[in-house]
Amino acid sequence: MNRLPITKTPKCLVGGAFIRSESGRVYPLQDSSGEFFANIPLCTRKDLRNAVEAAAKAFSSWSARSAYNRGQILYRLAEMIEPRAEELVRAIMTTQPDRPAAESEVQTAIDRIVHYAGWTDKYGPLLGSVNPVASSHFNFTVTEPMGIVGIIAPEESSLLGLLSMILPAITSGNAVVALTSHARPYSSILLGEMLAVSDLPAGVVNILTGARADILPTMATHEHIRAVYACVGKAGRTEIQKGCAESVKRTVFLDEEKTIDWHSESAQGLDKIRSFVESKTVWHPIGN
Repeated sequence: MNRLPITKTPKCLVGGAFIRSESGRVYPLQDSSGEFFANIPLCTRKDLRNAVEAAAKAFSSWSARSAYNRGQILYRLAEMIEPRAEELVRAIMTTQPDRPAAESEVQTAIDRIVHYAGWTDKYGPLLGSVNPVASSHFNFTVTEPMGIVGIIAPEESSLLGLLSMILPAITSGNAVVALTSHARPYSSILLGEMLAVSDLPAGVVNILTGARADILPTMATHEHIRAVYACVGKAGRTEIQKGCAESVKRTVFLDEEKTIDWHSESAQGLDKIRSFVESKTVWHPIGN
């Protein structure tokens, strides 16, 4: 019997649940041949605020977990994605038909998760210190997560670029609200489906789709977001800096107007984690 295939309805990931845009608006995504592929949710400021609430609920428990446990969860995520790599390759190829490039991006993305899984119990000793003081005290500096990190993902690298920005933030115990690529969102949507059934607690990573013009101003000014990590051009940096100045957020920028090699060693590592931790110095008396 002939039948029509069941087409997929892409949804965003917020608090471990799959949502449509609060407004009900969508925008059409075309495949690499120019044919209609799917309607993508066009998220609003309300969706962003809901995602921040979900991230806030998840942050306290995620940041309280041991570094070893966070590493286990990230490694388990890589284990889950590995056998589903072909799905992600096909998702990337929806808008980028270069199979070798898509396969390379997925393989590097999996390796990057493993890379950060290994950092969870190592960045603390490297970024902290025991400080010499001229008094009868122990003085030491430890790192703490910042809270909720807002991410504006790159337009070109819809999977590897997004993961490369998310992972250093959640490695140190932060929660994330990420706006994915507008032109190439489908692999990020599939990634959200994989995150939802992984051991990563609901709300630690929230993925929105839509237009930057709708999300960026609210992300920059939202007082519960403590840092913004954005791959934007000069105009976007100026807008974010103005908004973040009101609530004194940390800002970290990648220049979208320059070519970024997401496969390189410079796209990962300790310095990326350093951007999303705060240092706390503790004094403790010695003796009586």
